[in-house]
Amino acid sequence: MNLGIPKRMLIATALTINVSFSFAQKKNEPAKAAEGWHHLELKLNKVYGINTEGAYKLLGGNKGSKVIVAVIDGGTDINHEDLKEIIWTNPGETPNNGVDDDKNGYVDDLHGWNFIGGKEENIHHDTYELTRLYVKMKPKYNNPDTVKFTKEDWVEYEKFLDVRDDYETQFGRAKSTYDLYTEVDRGVNSLLKKLRTTEPVLEDVLQYTPLNKGEIGAKGYLVTCIKQGMTTKDARAELTSVKEYYGKQLEYYLNTGYNQRQQIVGDFYESANQRNYGNADVIGPDAGHGTHVAGIIAAIRNNGKGMNGIADNVSIMVVRVVPDGDERDKDVANAIRYAADNGASVINMSFGKYYVYNKKAVDDAIKYAMSKDVLMVHAAGNDYSNIDYRTHYPTSTLDDSTKVTGWMEVGALNWTTDKTLMAAFSNFGHASVDVFAPGVDIFSTVPNNEYKSESGTSMAAPVTAGVGALIRSRYPTLTAEQVKQVIIKSVVPIKKKVLIPSTRKKKEKVKFKKMSISGGAVNMYNAIVLASQTVGAKK
Repeated sequence: MNLGIPKRMLIATALTINVSFSFAQKKNEPAKAAEGWHHLELKLNKVYGINTEGAYKLLGGNKGSKVIVAVIDGGTDINHEDLKEIIWTNPGETPNNGVDDDKNGYVDDLHGWNFIGGKEENIHHDTYELTRLYVKMKPKYNNPDTVKFTKEDWVEYEKFLDVRDDYETQFGRAKSTYDLYTEVDRGVNSLLKKLRTTEPVLEDVLQYTPLNKGEIGAKGYLVTCIKQGMTTKDARAELTSVKEYYGKQLEYYLNTGYNQRQQIVGDFYESANQRNYGNADVIGPDAGHGTHVAGIIAAIRNNGKGMNGIADNVSIMVVRVVPDGDERDKDVANAIRYAADNGASVINMSFGKYYVYNKKAVDDAIKYAMSKDVLMVHAAGNDYSNIDYRTHYPTSTLDDSTKVTGWMEVGALNWTTDKTLMAAFSNFGHASVDVFAPGVDIFSTVPNNEYKSESGTSMAAPVTAGVGALIRSRYPTLTAEQVKQVIIKSVVPIKKKVLIPSTRKKKEKVKFKKMSISGGAVNMYNAIVLASQTVGAKK
């Protein structure tokens, strides 16, 4: 699943019918992030930006060579005004002639490939991997004949019990939350009608006597909203966001009866070795996330439009594998292979999940990419979890416990410099996350020649990928492993204590150096200095 944070998403906890709501701060809100803050520098601007302009000044006349960065995502708007000139074009393919000119198995793959499309349409929504595993395992293990179990059956049965418990918990939470907010929404409609206003003041709401559960919840909700400085219109928009979010979980992500894979794609899904399926539509039905990621990496610099990307000598290859739901391992594996085979030096992967269907297929693809010296950059995830203990797939740790040396796992930083520096949503891990990079309120491209700010480790990963691409452009003799080490060793150390996202209510603080391997923030200026020294030392 794409690892961006929905902009209008609130977190709510139901306590019987009394509802406690936690909002993004509305009243007396602190200063906003500076637009493009991830390009700035700590000493001058007081934010943990990567010092982009300092790096370019340091490089001077070194223009480097063109590098290809593959954005494996949910699709990218290749016609965006700030991207279309730097979208990769397959030199061996004649546009739209219905022929596989370069004989790579993909017809008309002019700008990349879409592994979740068919002859007539594309996959938009899909289930969670958790749901797919539950559906696959349930017939055999829900009411098992354990007398006939083999040793392998017992191992899988234990896994099924965990899958079933997690699925039932998530489904139950989604159903109860959706039902709750539907009832509150009806209650708000009722309450506003009886108050005969669309914008009640606090006193009117406090004095109203609710007549049913829905109105009780609505009263509490509106009181909280008004105290937060929100208009009723904003409050109702928040309600709609939550209903849509949990509604999609029930309709798609956790729906055991939803599966359009065979109908749309038409591949033999169980065959991990099947490569040639999909279509050439790299935009897809929703290119918002991938377009934002691509812009962070390489939106055309200094053209007077929108914003500046990080790397200036890049071609963006688009590989679509991520639906609205969880990506599938077969598609991820094929996307990595496609990127490696077609010349990508860097792969950005701003997606992930907590269950895996065919880890070997992905592991083999990762090893293949490493054999071609590709730097792979992956978002650490947005569940404020310690991924030293909760594996977030795909991962650089292979089934044989070896570590892939050209893989980078990236957490997200806030634009603040106090104890909230680590993004509230970001995963972390002293042994699993390599670096942290800017990932909150990152301004970048979105479809239809527009721009907006988004947050997530999905944004931190392409910041890091952009730094890696610039290094590979200017210092092409450095291997993927060396580029990774340059980025890690050149971080700005963060010596302060920060709040652990999962325990913020307890106000627990820990040293930032325990949150990742490097203990610091990605810095492109420092990375260029170290890359230059590394190349010099090799001579």
